[in-house]
Amino acid sequence: MCDNCKKPYYITTAIAYTSGKPHIGNTYEIVLADSIARFKREQGFDVRFQTGTDEHGQKIELKAEAAGVSPKAFVDDVAGQIKTIWDLMNTSYDKFIRTTDADHEAQVQKIFKKLYDQGDIYKGYYEGMYCTPCESFFTESQLVDGKCPDCGREVQPAKEEAYFFKMSKYAQRLIDYINEHPEFIQPVSRKNEMMNNFLLPGLQDLCVSRTSFTWGVPVSFDPKHVTYVWLDALTNYITGLGYDCDGNHGELYNKYWPADLHLIGKDIIRFHTIYWPIFLMALDLPLPKQVFGHPWLLQGDGKMSKSKGNVLYADDLADVFGVDAVRYFVLHEMPFENDGVISWELMVERMNSDLANILGNLVNRTISMSNKYFGGIVENKGTDNDTDAALDADLKNTVLAAVQKTEDKMDQLRVADAITAIFEIFRRSNKYIDETAPWTLAKDEAKKDRLATVLYNLAEAITIGASLLESFMPEASAKILTQLNAKKRTLEEMKEFGLYESGSKVTEKPEILFARLDLKEVLAKAEEIQKKQQAANAAESGAAGEAAGDGAEDGGEKNDAVIDIEAKPEITYDDFAKLQFQVGEIIACEAVKKSKKLLCSQVKVGSQVRQIVSGIKAHYTPEEMVGKKVMVVTNLKPAKLAGVLSEGMLLCAEDAEGNLALMKPEKDMPAGAEIC
Repeated sequence: MCDNCKKPYYITTAIAYTSGKPHIGNTYEIVLADSIARFKREQGFDVRFQTGTDEHGQKIELKAEAAGVSPKAFVDDVAGQIKTIWDLMNTSYDKFIRTTDADHEAQVQKIFKKLYDQGDIYKGYYEGMYCTPCESFFTESQLVDGKCPDCGREVQPAKEEAYFFKMSKYAQRLIDYINEHPEFIQPVSRKNEMMNNFLLPGLQDLCVSRTSFTWGVPVSFDPKHVTYVWLDALTNYITGLGYDCDGNHGELYNKYWPADLHLIGKDIIRFHTIYWPIFLMALDLPLPKQVFGHPWLLQGDGKMSKSKGNVLYADDLADVFGVDAVRYFVLHEMPFENDGVISWELMVERMNSDLANILGNLVNRTISMSNKYFGGIVENKGTDNDTDAALDADLKNTVLAAVQKTEDKMDQLRVADAITAIFEIFRRSNKYIDETAPWTLAKDEAKKDRLATVLYNLAEAITIGASLLESFMPEASAKILTQLNAKKRTLEEMKEFGLYESGSKVTEKPEILFARLDLKEVLAKAEEIQKKQQAANAAESGAAGEAAGDGAEDGGEKNDAVIDIEAKPEITYDDFAKLQFQVGEIIACEAVKKSKKLLCSQVKVGSQVRQIVSGIKAHYTPEEMVGKKVMVVTNLKPAKLAGVLSEGMLLCAEDAEGNLALMKPEKDMPAGAEIC
């Protein structure tokens, strides 16, 4: 009996927001979680793996309205797309929860009422300066020259009724918990960020209801309010197990809570390590054992965006490379803490070098030689000299060390390192072929037994490697084992070399696991995919424009339009020379909370990364921003916009209708290049 047998292990992903089809960066998380869940099962744990969709909020309401459908119809469609992609990627989740599920909504209402009754939630007001066009409140300190920081218009004092959660009541308790449980937030850099930037400076009370939209879970005792996003979304981790606020919990909750691992993107670490633990403390429930904030998967050449039609989607990549190749890439190419990069070119390189050459060629050569020299029969004839024994021992030691290293790395959630350890088996096996030269042994009848042993050792090494690979590339693993006529090993069995049954017969004709690809052909396919995306985006934009009644009367483009603007006072060259302009590369972007106009971008300028807030949300989505090379004013005095620090300015052009376009260098220039 293994040490972990029947021990419960509960792992969750963040629930995907149903605003649109998830790209490969979103898909990475579910594949990462799946690899961990599969390996934990391999270790003997009784695993519960939950994922799902976050389906409420004002953004959904607005998108549904623009699409001319009800919010429920909109989220039904998008949730279906998300689930289809999760299934396509061969993920082994046990539960796909939706926040529109009736049982979840009922518990959210109960939780809200309980927290209100015990005094943790109170009714108050958003109070401050209100911008009518933006429908947003701001404090005096957030205003710019006394005007709206988003649109620059006049603001008026106003109030909006809302319910708030008393975050400060539990702040010190959470600080103490984090200090006493250093493993709670991983990696350590995320923990330091939460402590230094949020908890230690002091927490503000959190708004947990809204009245400005209706698509949400109504507050049972005050139905003009709907529960605001995080109290609704975060509780899925317990409602999906059958948590009942009245105490009548289901069997799954009693068995699996607290969660062993919440796997989430680093951009939402604050909500999972501050808001969520405090909600649980208020409910007198155990906290999850660990929250891991994984890095982002960024597009490779820095130029991909939805508007260009070249965002990478998992289904498109799977059509070209296959599901397991996509799984391998996103898992292997992601560092533990830093962001990873993906592109068509990098995918082809890994496909040809790692998958086709190192793995696929190894399996093909081993099976082909077994058929050529022994009619497919694999037998262990032993070793009768010290030189051969030393070679065999080195192969065996490498394989067994890789098994232990894989397990050690997976216990640390270092999935990329675990896969590297597995491929050490395949690399060493290829070297073993070169060292033993089976084709030379085959020429000498006296060395036939040695040849048989060499092929047996290869079959055994590949069987162990393929069994380890199952958590990461399940289809490839199964195909390899089938071709070798081998059973998948348990983790304990992988720790012993020599269990491949002597006398087994391999398949007569080995299947090509991963075919080498021509880069030009793949890029041509990528261009076709891009054109389809552009056409779909154009159709979507055209439909939206028609619905809004903002199409040009003559139906033509206005490329020849000119604009005259009011001239500003002349400046001298010395005035101009005070400004510093540089090329920046946007590596991450997100919408600013409580603002309808602002995006917050992380912009790489030389070796530094600056945070820049821009009022361009109506013209670009965060996804479109990532990867762009832009023109930046880098010596502008830092200022706070909507409470968020901005360390520069992105330059844009504006037409007569107020449409904005980011200014970009004509040629590809390195981040940090001076604009002069």
